[in-house]
Amino acid sequence: TQYSFKEVFGTHVVQKKLFDVVAKPLVEDLIHGKNGLLFTYGVTGSGKTHTMTGSPGDGGLLPRCLDMIFNSIEPFQAKRFVFKLDDKNGVDVQCEIDALLEHQKRDAMPVPKTPSGKRQMDPEFADMINVQDHCRVEEVDEDNIYSVFVSYIEIYNNYIYDLLEEAPFEPIKPKLWNNCNTPVRNGDFIPPQSKTLREDQNHNMYVTGCTEVEVKSTEEAFEVFWRGQKKRRIANTQLNRESSRSHSVFIIKLAQAPLDADGDHVLQEKEQITLSQLSLVDLAGSERTNRTKAEGNRLREAGNINQSLMTLRTCIEVLRENQMYGTNKMVPYRDSKLTHLFKNYFDGEGKVRMIVCVNPKAEDYEESLQVMRFAEMTQEVEVARPVDRPLCGLTPGRRFRNQAFREELSRKLEMKGGPVNGGKCQNETEEQSVSDMFLQNFPPLPSCELLDVNDDQMLPKLIEALEKRHKLRQMLSEEFAKNVLAFKKMLQEFDSSVTSKENYMQGKLSEKEKTIAGQKMELERLEKKVKTLEYKIEILEKTATIYEEDKRNLQQELESKSQKLQRQVSDKRRLEARLQGMVAETTMKWEKECERRVAAKQLEMQNKLWVKDEKLKQLKAIVTEPRSEKPEVPSRERDREKLVQRSVSPPPVPNAPPVRLRHRRSRSAGERWVDHKPPSHLPTETVLQPHVPHAITVAAASEKALAKCDKYMLTHQELASDGEIETKLIKGDVFKTRGGGQAVQFTEIESLKQHSPTGRKRRSSPTNPDPDEDAADSEWTDVETRCSVAVEMKAGSALGPGYQHHAQPK
Repeated sequence: TQYSFKEVFGTHVVQKKLFDVVAKPLVEDLIHGKNGLLFTYGVTGSGKTHTMTGSPGDGGLLPRCLDMIFNSIEPFQAKRFVFKLDDKNGVDVQCEIDALLEHQKRDAMPVPKTPSGKRQMDPEFADMINVQDHCRVEEVDEDNIYSVFVSYIEIYNNYIYDLLEEAPFEPIKPKLWNNCNTPVRNGDFIPPQSKTLREDQNHNMYVTGCTEVEVKSTEEAFEVFWRGQKKRRIANTQLNRESSRSHSVFIIKLAQAPLDADGDHVLQEKEQITLSQLSLVDLAGSERTNRTKAEGNRLREAGNINQSLMTLRTCIEVLRENQMYGTNKMVPYRDSKLTHLFKNYFDGEGKVRMIVCVNPKAEDYEESLQVMRFAEMTQEVEVARPVDRPLCGLTPGRRFRNQAFREELSRKLEMKGGPVNGGKCQNETEEQSVSDMFLQNFPPLPSCELLDVNDDQMLPKLIEALEKRHKLRQMLSEEFAKNVLAFKKMLQEFDSSVTSKENYMQGKLSEKEKTIAGQKMELERLEKKVKTLEYKIEILEKTATIYEEDKRNLQQELESKSQKLQRQVSDKRRLEARLQGMVAETTMKWEKECERRVAAKQLEMQNKLWVKDEKLKQLKAIVTEPRSEKPEVPSRERDREKLVQRSVSPPPVPNAPPVRLRHRRSRSAGERWVDHKPPSHLPTETVLQPHVPHAITVAAASEKALAKCDKYMLTHQELASDGEIETKLIKGDVFKTRGGGQAVQFTEIESLKQHSPTGRKRRSSPTNPDPDEDAADSEWTDVETRCSVAVEMKAGSALGPGYQHHAQPK
């Protein structure tokens, strides 16, 4: 059996190659604001969880996806709580001050805090996320800020549970019930409550009340995953020591929003926020209970697992049928929580990838064939991708341009003796520097107290100090003016450079706009061409459909005519065979009839010759004997008188009265009969006829007639081998059935066959014959009498004068 897939990996494939082919395009789509779904599918024990999670020292698809995401967005991550998820599958953005207040509020709450990346990692999973590839997305929008949220759920027995939910400690609530229907209080654990699915305003499905944690590194995200993985339901079965008993779904949400025109703060317009999602699904394995020997809860879990996987297959098959045959059947997403949650992906809200895990064990042969047959069929389903989001309209590269401007300003101010920090305005800096220089460089004034009237030194010293201060002030003013001119010149140069860069950027932008306009025109031309080709394709498809229909009709007509011709040929052959049979039968019949007539004619002629001979002998005896004496009766006459009594049939009586037809009385005269004579029945006109009194004669048997009678007789006629009509009377008893109807049980069959009677020949006599002689002659010339006499004699015996044997063997 051969199956075709997009990519096939061997048994020794490394996790990196599998990630590069399957999961890396999904992470790139996630960074660019598009959704993705990746799930593993296969039989129990085929390696689905290992493919998704990996092993120590070699991480699977999930840790590699997290590492690639944070390697790509690490320089552009927003502070915590700048993005805030709401309870309706949406996201809000707030300023950094509100985010700081939110952070302080969360720190004061007693709920578990978000995991920190600074603390030491759990050695149980530290090797799985130690990925040294440092894979990243090349084209990342540098003018956006990003934030990652993760959540982890499982679908167990068609119920959704949050694996990150921290169940509060409530020792009062009961956990179990004993046999006496009284609660047993246990303070260790309270069973989690199942979550429900809802639809947001964009018709996307989400889990209400699900815990979503904001993470800032691969370590934090995988720690959250590992914390939920410990709560996942697994069990020991005959096929797998750690068999997954539920479908696990790890959801990665990436929120991104553009910076403002200055590149300092995030835009707080909600329509500019992009929220993309990547779902990594580890499906539970399909299994047969007769192999796992599951009982109780394990049996119920296996039933729900197989039911959800069957619903997934049904949804894919209906989607494929709708796309291939143009039907509009409803896809049964709601039959399972698994398909209902990912309904949007199959309807076109993202890319879907499936990894099929196959176990080469011979015991899994039949189930592996089913898995691969379904996986091959899913490749025929086409999922429409959503269009890209429009740009925000701001100048690209503003983040790094603003950072470069601030760095350059700080460097210039440091070179000119100004403060390093560039957070204060220029006038305030200049005033502080001038006042500091005045206070530090001015010489101190001498004492101004006049203790003596004749003191002439204090005033000259004061004048000299003031003059020095005046000169110093002039010098400082000149230096300040020079600095002002230099700073103005520097600002002008900076403005000119900025203007030239802006002009350059405008030129580049105009060129890009021209290029974009040309590409748009080319795109419009190609779209028109595509539409034209699609129209031509549609016309050709319709023409091909018409031709196919005509071909199908002509083939059907050809087949019908061929069948009709074959039927005619077979009918002709049957008719020819029937005619040949009838010709042969008729030929045989007429041959027998001709032979019979020839034999009868020969016998008749011989009888005539014999009668003439007898008359001649009698005449000779009369002539030779005297008339006085009474003629003695010849010995042959005496013998004939003795033998007349043995004649088979008496001589025919002339002018006999007509024989009255008497019908044979039926043996069942006292009962009620149904006389069934078909329309094709022919009257035989014979003397003996079947007579059934108290009978209802019908041409076709009916339930009404059978209900009134006790007996049933069917008259059937057919042609015998000698050409005569043979009549069969098929008789039976009528009895009632349990359902209220009548049934006939046949008991006997009577066959009636007619034969043509043998003709009797009489000797012709003169007008007034002698009565005695006439009687003797009539008796002797009777055919049957002569035949019976001939039977008694032997050929060649001496019977007296003139006696000869003229009988012919019959």
